[in-house]
Amino acid sequence: MLRFFSNSAGQSDSIRRADRRPAGALFFPLAALHAALAVPLSLAAMFGQLPALATPAAHGRELLFGFALAVMAGYLLGPLPPRRLALLAGLWLVGRLGGLAGYPAWPVLLADVAFALLLAFLVVPRFLSAKKWRNRILSPLLGLLCLLAVASLVARPAFPGLLSSLLHQGVLWLLLLMAFMGGRVIAPAVNGHLMARDRATGAGVQPRLEAILTGLLGAAGLLALWPMLWPLAGALLALAGVVILVRLWRWKPWALRERPDLLGLLLGYAWLGGGALLMAGDLLAGGSLEGRLHAITVGALGTLASGIMLRQAILRAKGRPGEERWLPRLAGLFTLAAGLRLALPVAGLPALWGAAGAWSLAWLLVAWRLVHWRRRGLATAARAATPPAAN
Repeated sequence: MLRFFSNSAGQSDSIRRADRRPAGALFFPLAALHAALAVPLSLAAMFGQLPALATPAAHGRELLFGFALAVMAGYLLGPLPPRRLALLAGLWLVGRLGGLAGYPAWPVLLADVAFALLLAFLVVPRFLSAKKWRNRILSPLLGLLCLLAVASLVARPAFPGLLSSLLHQGVLWLLLLMAFMGGRVIAPAVNGHLMARDRATGAGVQPRLEAILTGLLGAAGLLALWPMLWPLAGALLALAGVVILVRLWRWKPWALRERPDLLGLLLGYAWLGGGALLMAGDLLAGGSLEGRLHAITVGALGTLASGIMLRQAILRAKGRPGEERWLPRLAGLFTLAAGLRLALPVAGLPALWGAAGAWSLAWLLVAWRLVHWRRRGLATAARAATPPAAN
């Protein structure tokens, strides 16, 4: 009898696990389409066609806490029961529609708040029990980003002047998250390739540099709260940018010429280092971060997020990321978009339109490739589940 119930419980658990759906399979295409549409709609708002996104702060909030949180959800949530996944996606979609309409009703506002809080509730506890403090640091970091998303929702209608400061804080903490998570993706990918080719490992995660980087970026984010401490925050951010580039150099990009997919990820990591140095220069000069932060939000976020999203989809479909010819092209498009956006003060509106076009085209291509690999993965799973025909 006990064995029967034990077997039944095991079978029930297996059924529940089999019924779960990867969060990335839904959130990654949604995030890609949202990113592709948000920038053209922001340009339309700039010319008076869509008042809800007419300000840079509203545009920045939608990309930072709409798009980036969706990428976090897809990457960190893992497999979920279909109903829970549908609830999360539904709340996120309602929030995005509300963002485009200017949050005209409290239910729409509450849906976006509920998504951020539910995401924090599901993700934050997962890293609290990690053995190493560097892994446990993800819990407060992820929780802080979700709380900043909620605070920005309150600030947008009630305290418009505060919204820009919250977004700048969000970019600084997102920089730390990408530096940490990007390293955790790049290091094993590079090591795996070098081990298969040369039977030798590379630099790996570089835990000491990672610890230094976490301390520098964390301190810079806290000090940036007070304008009088911006020079000190800028100095720490500049040091962090140098550490990022040193870490990147130790991964030996020149040894990865036959793997353009890995070079694309390293290019995104280089944007992190360069963006940190550019933002540090603004803080040291006591100026605004508005223009330079696009090195992080366009160059780094676009390149790293797209590469990691597609890499996860390809591996889930039993494919090889090195054979995805679109990955280096996407990295090039995001680099073009970031370069044009940074050139805006000199080049004017043509650079702005060019940056928007390159960004949107890249994310449309990402969405297409995600769907392609999702279909390929389903076809592979279906073939594996089909019993061989009897002779």
